[in-house]
Amino acid sequence: MQRPLRFGVNMVTPESRFRWVEKCCRAEELGFDVIGVADHLGLPAPFPAMIVAAEATERVRLNTFVLNTAFYNPVLLARDAAGADQLTDGRVELGLGAGYVRAEFDAAGIPFESGGKRVRHLEQTVTTLRELFADPEYQPRPAQPSGPPLLVAGWGDRLLKLAAEQADIVAFAGGGAATPGGPVLLADEDETAERVAYVNELLGDRAGEVELNLLVQRVVSRDEWAALADAYAPALPPSAADNPERVPTLLIGSPDEAADRVRELRERYGISYFTVLEHSMEQFAPVLARLR
Repeated sequence: MQRPLRFGVNMVTPESRFRWVEKCCRAEELGFDVIGVADHLGLPAPFPAMIVAAEATERVRLNTFVLNTAFYNPVLLARDAAGADQLTDGRVELGLGAGYVRAEFDAAGIPFESGGKRVRHLEQTVTTLRELFADPEYQPRPAQPSGPPLLVAGWGDRLLKLAAEQADIVAFAGGGAATPGGPVLLADEDETAERVAYVNELLGDRAGEVELNLLVQRVVSRDEWAALADAYAPALPPSAADNPERVPTLLIGSPDEAADRVRELRERYGISYFTVLEHSMEQFAPVLARLR
C-alpha cells in the first residue's frame, strides 16, 4: 500500500519578520504540508523561525531541514525541540544531519571532524532524544507523545544506515560530496535506485513504517532550464550531462510533466514525501495541485 504524498518547502532566504510570515502563509495557501527551516550560519535560527511560522499558520507542520547536529549538545537540543513541539501543539518534525559545510565549522570555531565522527555524534544525539522523549517525567513535555518525529538526512552508507535504524523519516539528499566538505554532486536514477535499495534492505520489517523523503533541487520549465544549464553543469553526473531529466532531484518541464515525474519517482523508489527549495515554491504549486 502506497503512502499518501506529502510536500514540503525548505525556506533558505533570510528576510524580515513580515516577509517570513508572508512566505509561510503563502506556502500553506499553496497546499504545502510542511515548512522547513534550513540551519546555516547567516540564516535565522531554526526554532524561533518555526515558532513564528506556527503562529502565522493553521495546519502546516514545521521542520528543521536539517539541523547541523554537530553544532548542538544533545540534551540542550532535546529541550529546544520539545519546547517548540509544546508551543506549536505538536506540529514539529525534527530533521537532523551530520553537517557538511566546512566553512561554517571554521566560522563557528568548531573542528570539522571526519565523517565517521560526525555520524557518531548524530547517533548519540538520536539516542539521547529518544531516551528523553520516552521518559514520562521529562520536561518540557512535547505535545506529541513520543516527541517530534525524527527525520535523518544523508547519502553515504554510514548516515543512511543510522537513518534506516533510527529515523521515522529517511531523507535522501540526492547526491554527495566527492571530497569532504566539497560541493555536492547530484545523483542520476541508477545511483538513486542503489541508495534506496540499500536503505530498504536495512529497514527490513520497518519498511512499511518509515517514510522516504527526497530533496528536489529545482523545479523549472524547459525554457528556464536552458538558462540554468551551464550553472548546474558541474553538479551533474556524466550520465546526465546531456539528459538532466535523469536526475531525480531536478523536475524539468511543464507542470503535467513534473507531476508525472513525481508519480514515477514514488512508483519506482517508494518516495512519498518531496521537499522543494524556496526558490521553486511557486513553480511547484501547479504540480502540487495536479498531484492532489
